Amino acid sequence: MFEDRISAGLQLAGHLAELPVKDPVVLALPRGGAPVALPIAQALQAPMDLLLVRKIGMPSNPELAAGALAEGSNPIFNNALLQIAGLRPEDFAAQVAQAREENAARRARYLRGRAPVELAGRTAIVVDDGIATGATFMAAHIWLMERGPASVILAVPVAPPEAVDELRPLVDTVICLLSPEEFRAVGVHYRDFTQTSDAEVMAALAAAPQAGAGKDRTWH
Repeated sequence: MFEDRISAGLQLAGHLAELPVKDPVVLALPRGGAPVALPIAQALQAPMDLLLVRKIGMPSNPELAAGALAEGSNPIFNNALLQIAGLRPEDFAAQVAQAREENAARRARYLRGRAPVELAGRTAIVVDDGIATGATFMAAHIWLMERGPASVILAVPVAPPEAVDELRPLVDTVICLLSPEEFRAVGVHYRDFTQTSDAEVMAALAAAPQAGAGKDRTWH
């Protein structure tokens, strides 16, 4: 049980400080990942940026992920789920277009014209407040591979074992503090899981070290 997202981030930062991390960049999945990522960025003196991914919901149940879309990348879909529902990826053209608009709007709102942090050759540390199914990170993985980081670390406070097992081959290192067999939801593992506001995301970005921090440093 974590007190709140900042407390979870501090615990993750302690684990990351023990690893040989070269030229780190901390990438938060907003909104909930931002307050978790801030203590990590501060501990490693690393710049913090956002990794913007939007879920593409099923027409009959928008909360059920048919796929996901990271900004500037192609969408990924759960083909097994689509086959069961008798749907094709092209049936989601409107949702994909909306997801692209939402990602662009979020970058404009949160970063206000600030250029993305360069990832090529650096260690990308992807942070969220928890993982339920892993669909979001699947889309994030495509986005990351297009930008050429030297290595990728996935750092989350909590995730079900099957999600960790599915995502582990996609990254160099997984740090997951809690992985309960009987996983119900991310929020039940926090005493305070109040929804993160846009203002909190922007405040976390402002409080993090700026671009250039962490460059040419190895933490261990």
